[in-house]
Amino acid sequence: MSFFSHTTAVIDENSKIGANSKIWHFSHVMSNCVIGDSCNLGQNVVVSPDVILGDNVKVQNNVSIYSGVTCENDVFLGPSMVFTNILNPRSAIVRRDQYVKTLIQKGASIGANATVICGNTIGRYALIGAGAVVTKNVPNYALIVGNPAKQIGWVSEFGHRLKFDKESKAVCPESGQTYVIKNEVVTEMV
Repeated sequence: MSFFSHTTAVIDENSKIGANSKIWHFSHVMSNCVIGDSCNLGQNVVVSPDVILGDNVKVQNNVSIYSGVTCENDVFLGPSMVFTNILNPRSAIVRRDQYVKTLIQKGASIGANATVICGNTIGRYALIGAGAVVTKNVPNYALIVGNPAKQIGWVSEFGHRLKFDKESKAVCPESGQTYVIKNEVVTEMV
């Protein structure tokens, strides 16, 4: 076994867990999951059937990742954040064949206690603030807060707020990367 799992963790058959991943106390990885290399699943995490986590995904304590969710590489899921996978759940009506897909793209971070309503895509390197309720797609590099969640700015790959100048350029204070905004779309200059 090339990954670590705490003795209290439950890992069902037919799940694939990448090298150097860690699964901590009281977590449950269900069947047919794919968990990439170097992932970290905190205490009391549930990964439902058919979920896909890329490499280096960090899942903090008390997160349930339901069927229909895909997280690309380098995603951060904050403590007790919530995913949904049915738009109109009812206890007496079984809708297991109606799960709505949700995609969290590379490098995105979702803050503690945030909720992501199913059927949405969180763009690359987007930053969702603590407690936000995401009800629609989020652009790449967007800074999102509130309930319902609203965009209040843009962030760099390192998570710093970007301040665009008259030439529509911004520089990350930590990495020195330069970004440009055009028609409300942010891209990194190469």
